[in-house]
Amino acid sequence: MAAHRRSRQRPVGGTTARAAVTVVLAGAATTAGFDGAAHAAPRPAPAGADVDRLYREAEVATEKYNGAREKADSARERLRDLQDETARAQARLNKAREALGTVAAAQYRDGGLDPALRLMLSDDPDAYLDGAALTERAGSRHHAELGRVRAQLREIEKLRGAARVEVKTLTTRRAELGRHKRTITEKLSAARQALSRMSPEERARITGGSDRAARSAGGTARDAALSQAPNARAAQAVAYAHQKLGSPYVWGATGPDAFDCSGLVLAAYRSAGVSLPRTTYAQIDAGRRVSRSELLQGDLVFFYSGISHVGLYIGDGQMIHAPNPSAPVRVAPVDQMPFAGATRVV
Repeated sequence: MAAHRRSRQRPVGGTTARAAVTVVLAGAATTAGFDGAAHAAPRPAPAGADVDRLYREAEVATEKYNGAREKADSARERLRDLQDETARAQARLNKAREALGTVAAAQYRDGGLDPALRLMLSDDPDAYLDGAALTERAGSRHHAELGRVRAQLREIEKLRGAARVEVKTLTTRRAELGRHKRTITEKLSAARQALSRMSPEERARITGGSDRAARSAGGTARDAALSQAPNARAAQAVAYAHQKLGSPYVWGATGPDAFDCSGLVLAAYRSAGVSLPRTTYAQIDAGRRVSRSELLQGDLVFFYSGISHVGLYIGDGQMIHAPNPSAPVRVAPVDQMPFAGATRVV
């Protein structure tokens, strides 16, 4: 019976068992191979879409940085104004204190004798009575000066309270600037690494060629675009943008030699005497919204759902914009990116 059991068990430990174990081990090895590939194999170089995404994310952070810097500058200016006003109020307080001290000293000097006794001892009662009236008026002046001092103290405390608020705001904005700057740096670094792993053809599509090519592409259409501008200020803004073709993209820059996207349109209209907000999401509300079919030279054209990119429309479906750190200021079709809206500022 035991021999019979051993004879039935032998094939399991023999060829059939070995085959089963081989299949199991092969499956495990295959699974381990897939897992190893997922965790240990080097990542393939990102496609151009990944680089575009990194640049978009960096641009979103750039616009947030620009907004935080604008608010920080405003807080710094308000704080400076409050400090100046506090200094002026302190000068007024010091003057009021001096006046109060003068009145108090005079009253102290003249207040040592009882008024009736002073009248009896006076060689000239009429002169004394005149002096008593003067002292009474001085007392009224004392109360007035005291009231002015109290008012100055309240004003200074109010100014100092407002200054403390601005200091807190400025500290918060500086922290925001630091966060956005780190995000921008990380995204741009990742984009540079991705570009280095791309083929020359893919890299050329993103970088858009040389500065000379960018200037040449814009120069041929400049005169025609300017002749079709709706007014002199729009024409000047478009002319400025044409002059800056080939300029490098630098995040946070507003010219004259480098720009980010919102910095370029800000500088273009600044040259025409028109003040625009700093960021894309504020610039889109800086004028009258127009539809795509209504576009005229000089209109601002915006892209992506978060309104994170802007260009200056120059006619014939073209715009001038500052694309990203890998491409200079250049002419590009409006259809190149997802259209989000347009604004006419003049």
